[in-house]
Amino acid sequence: MTDTRTGTDPGTRVLVTGLGATSPVGGDVTATWSALVSGQSGVGVLKQDWAADLGAQIAAEVAVDPTDVLERVKARRLDRSGQLALVAALEAWRDAGFSLASDEGSADGPDPLRVAVACASGIGGVQTLLSNYDQLLASGPRRVSPLAIPMLMPNGPAASIGLAIGARAGVHTPVSACASGNEAVALGIDLIRLGRADVVVVGGTEAAVHALPMAAFGQMRALSTRNDEPERASRPWDKGRDGFVLGEGAAVLVLESEAHATARGAKVYAEAAGAGITADSHDIAQPDPSGAGATRAMQLALANAGLQASDIGHVNAHATSTPQGDVAEAAAIRQALGSAADQVVVTSTKSMTGHLLGAAGALESVASVLALRDGTVPPTINLEDPEDIGLDIATTRRPMPAGKAVLNNSFGFGGHNVAVAFLPV
Repeated sequence: MTDTRTGTDPGTRVLVTGLGATSPVGGDVTATWSALVSGQSGVGVLKQDWAADLGAQIAAEVAVDPTDVLERVKARRLDRSGQLALVAALEAWRDAGFSLASDEGSADGPDPLRVAVACASGIGGVQTLLSNYDQLLASGPRRVSPLAIPMLMPNGPAASIGLAIGARAGVHTPVSACASGNEAVALGIDLIRLGRADVVVVGGTEAAVHALPMAAFGQMRALSTRNDEPERASRPWDKGRDGFVLGEGAAVLVLESEAHATARGAKVYAEAAGAGITADSHDIAQPDPSGAGATRAMQLALANAGLQASDIGHVNAHATSTPQGDVAEAAAIRQALGSAADQVVVTSTKSMTGHLLGAAGALESVASVLALRDGTVPPTINLEDPEDIGLDIATTRRPMPAGKAVLNNSFGFGGHNVAVAFLPV
């Protein structure tokens, strides 16, 4: 590949040195990845009483409850979105070879003044907000939690991660709906290339499986109502798709400058080579049917990474299982990659995890990195009657084309488009 990168200090390579995840198919990275390559669905029927009144009574809840992992006192001070974020971040931090002050035999970590955090959320601490509003109505203002504000604020999860690892180079919270997680990865690349940090903990979290968000998405006719077949409900590009399945979880990557990672002999998974960000300026909820904004995001990611379309071997698509979005993205992939799209293996891991909103891009970045590491593309399950979209969709586990790069796409309400390119190392 010829290096023709664009953007901020393109000579600085950004490496992925740590991964963490808690998802509907696994409580950590190993379990999540094993389930994804095996084609296991994390979607099930909701058991909560409030779900009986909804049209969509299915969701992809996390496989391991965060309160089973975190210390009880620490968990009580966090919204569920913050709990999930902290679980994933601590796994990623330790996977990168760093320790916490509380760890037995902890060694020196990176300089805190050179460590930053970018942890996204699409909705923030909605469960804390709604439960405290219920308390207010039922028992009056004195029963509202004094911790409600730091628990519900969208930057709460990022702040909690920053406190846990001692980050002092900046703590950020991109909010761009379902593109948020990928935007956090893009921000982390920029922070390192701009010289503002040596290590950036990036990712996303979401915990919106609750009556009100599900009722609201249902009123938009965005959710699948295949209640009798939850494992078959998320079916990107299938003619029988009827909407997305709401998921919850968090995923985190540790990004590090090549110089910093090399100096400490860090394990390296992949290179976070570049990102492209655009906006549709078309509609608050519907994607631009021309796919122009999504196309430009992928083209900008290629340019930022110094890649040609022929360098891409795999696309982890946004593909949520909605009638309009899947088709628009397929057209955008073909427009962005041209004839090179014929050689690309495309998949949608949302067919198994559901849609994690602000965490989706981060979880799919973890899947993209592991596809490079293991040379394996996870399948898109439930694709039984495919649309004629002119792409090679992996319906079973497939080999990753050797030596090729991966594009990870995320798009969000508001017209947000983010694509991130990862390279093998």
